[in-house]
Amino acid sequence: MSTAFFGPEGKPRCGWSGGAPEFLDYHDTQWGFPVKDDFRLFEILCLESFQSGLSWRTILAKRENFRTAFCHFDFDQIAKFDDQDRDRLLKDAGIVRHRGKIEAVINNAKRAQELVASAGSLAAFFWRYEVDAKHLGKPQSVSTSEQSVALAKDLKKLGWKFVGPTTVYAFMQAMGLINDHVEDCVIRTEVEQARACFKKPD
Repeated sequence: MSTAFFGPEGKPRCGWSGGAPEFLDYHDTQWGFPVKDDFRLFEILCLESFQSGLSWRTILAKRENFRTAFCHFDFDQIAKFDDQDRDRLLKDAGIVRHRGKIEAVINNAKRAQELVASAGSLAAFFWRYEVDAKHLGKPQSVSTSEQSVALAKDLKKLGWKFVGPTTVYAFMQAMGLINDHVEDCVIRTEVEQARACFKKPD
């Protein structure tokens, strides 16, 4: 994918950042910057799961609604959800009302608690799968990687749901486990600098 979008100051970005008004700020300030906050990691993995079969614009436009519905993705709170909470969410027009995906978030919240107990944090576990972009060719040229396949497989073994290799790779792109900004994107250098300064969680 080549750069096809220039921001308001005339500097090039990844082409997709010009696809919708909501995309530019997300691209410039969040996508690809390394993250170790467990709740943010859980949020994006959940949102990427909801995105499966839909457009990212749909998910991004509903992001605040998702945050409200799912306690800002505090998995300790979500793990307490019961059938009444599930039914409430199925009636919430502000989010994507997909039973399987909603149930997956509740299930995954419990699995997240288990993973924190065993690995210390979600971040400590996820960052074991950091991608060396040098082995992937051009940025944004693939939708999975060896690492995303491995992470998806390991999460499924641990009982996580809706975490296929493509969903996991999109999560890794968003959370900075790979710098997948195109080479002439003005944000690529910022992300690279952020990754260089980033202290991976133990």
